[in-house]
Amino acid sequence: MYDYIIVGGGSAGCVLANRLSKNPNTKVCLVEAGPADKHPLIHLPVGMVWMMLSKRLNWQYFTEPQSQLKNRKLFWPRGKTLGGSSSSNAMIYTRGHATDYDEWAKLGNTEWNYKKLLPIFLRNENRERGHNPFRGTGGPLQVSENRSKNTMCDVFINAAQEKGFPVNHDFSGASQEGVGYYELTQKNGYRFSAAKAYLRPVMDRSNLTVITKARTTKVRFDGKRAVGITYQHGNKTIDIDCSQEVILSSGAINSPQLLMLSGVGPKNEIEKHGINLIHELPGVGQNLQDHLDVLIVQRSKTMHPITLGPMALVKSPIDIFNFFFKRRGAYTTNGAEAGGFVKTSADEAIPDIQFHYTPALLDNHARNLKFMMRHGYSLHVCNLRPKSRGYIGLRNADPTSHAVIQPNYLSHPDDIQVMVKGVKTARSILAASAYDNYRGKEIFPGNNIQTDKDIEGFIRQKAETIYHPVGTCKMGHDDMAVVDQQLRVHGLEGIRVIDASIMPTLIGGNTNAPTMVIAEKAADFILNENQTTQEGESTLDKAIGE
Repeated sequence: MYDYIIVGGGSAGCVLANRLSKNPNTKVCLVEAGPADKHPLIHLPVGMVWMMLSKRLNWQYFTEPQSQLKNRKLFWPRGKTLGGSSSSNAMIYTRGHATDYDEWAKLGNTEWNYKKLLPIFLRNENRERGHNPFRGTGGPLQVSENRSKNTMCDVFINAAQEKGFPVNHDFSGASQEGVGYYELTQKNGYRFSAAKAYLRPVMDRSNLTVITKARTTKVRFDGKRAVGITYQHGNKTIDIDCSQEVILSSGAINSPQLLMLSGVGPKNEIEKHGINLIHELPGVGQNLQDHLDVLIVQRSKTMHPITLGPMALVKSPIDIFNFFFKRRGAYTTNGAEAGGFVKTSADEAIPDIQFHYTPALLDNHARNLKFMMRHGYSLHVCNLRPKSRGYIGLRNADPTSHAVIQPNYLSHPDDIQVMVKGVKTARSILAASAYDNYRGKEIFPGNNIQTDKDIEGFIRQKAETIYHPVGTCKMGHDDMAVVDQQLRVHGLEGIRVIDASIMPTLIGGNTNAPTMVIAEKAADFILNENQTTQEGESTLDKAIGE
């Protein structure tokens, strides 16, 4: 019997395991489907290329065929180990725009505006560059300067500045707009995942149990109250119980899937697979949002970019020396060292496009390794606030089957228009005179792609996810909301969802840091509720005694 069972050892789950187990009298169990985060390439930043290929540490999801993207099934990598996707992502620390959170508040989630979340962002991070009114030090999450800084990134920043975009040294500071180097969740040149920040320091707590390689198959209910879970560990099926709450922190795909497998969600979706309906909640799995991204890829006339070709062998002794003796250089790269947030027109109130700049040739999520044998550079173009909405569904009643992932990319006509403007903006930067000594042949889209119609066709042929799915258990009060402001599941007791799936709308930036802050705030709710309950019981005991 545990007080709390946390399903999912990713970014949110690691935070919750730390915070809820701080009281030695509270018994907490964290259940993770993947293995422990022991593989050395998890911690070596450049190892994220390998993490894309791993079938052991990556869920290797694919979407349904996308009708607006040439009926392609898109690859959706998600981390499957302690730390979740924070153990395999590009380590970029951004928070989104302040107005993103104010929009959540306007939707009725008044506890989630930027003013109330900023203090939690501050306490969450330990910023290498120091604190200011917008940035924190002393927190568990290490946020460091980029230690790689390939020459081509300086060229990109200079080119963007030449085209009128301001330089920004802190995308999470007073203003988001501009271009520059990203700050990273690294420490001393190594990846600093949510597991390293929150879980590893407390693994020796006697009241915290961490179970890995355990696939949760069902939340068990007594009437409308969650009382435990069932999980598979090897060939065994095991039940564990909880006295307080089951907390789903399995992400925007697995959390709604597990709810539906447990009989909570849209009635038709559940009953068509022969699952007993526990509680009808039509919003479970709906409202799926993700950042769609497309790459502008160009050859370089110089050998400054990163390559897997012969030059990599020539440079490898230097790179090895720089990493092991200086903790700097190519092995510390996050693959997207520079970038920024820009407006595609003066009419935009806030940035509508995000750039990630990679000093290497990229294609198909860096899984096309032969493509990286030559020298070149790639500029990601991401639509920050898509209007298209999709869903997560059940493929069948088998809990080991992957869910149906239907993002419905570009189903809203405005999204393709933003992407076209973004590609044209990106091309204008790469055409700046700062690139004159470096620019080679444009590989994607290619010099033959010039009209808006041609660019639209290129986007439909090549666009991919940039790994930010959210929204499938959204927070709110309307008919399609799944959780309330305290992230308790509507209509049920003893169960919450605490991860990126609760975001009612997608934020304009990378989602990892905000997911940890969601868990921090949810932990505050839980701990404050417990304190209030304990104080009430103490008052009652005293009154009875008198």
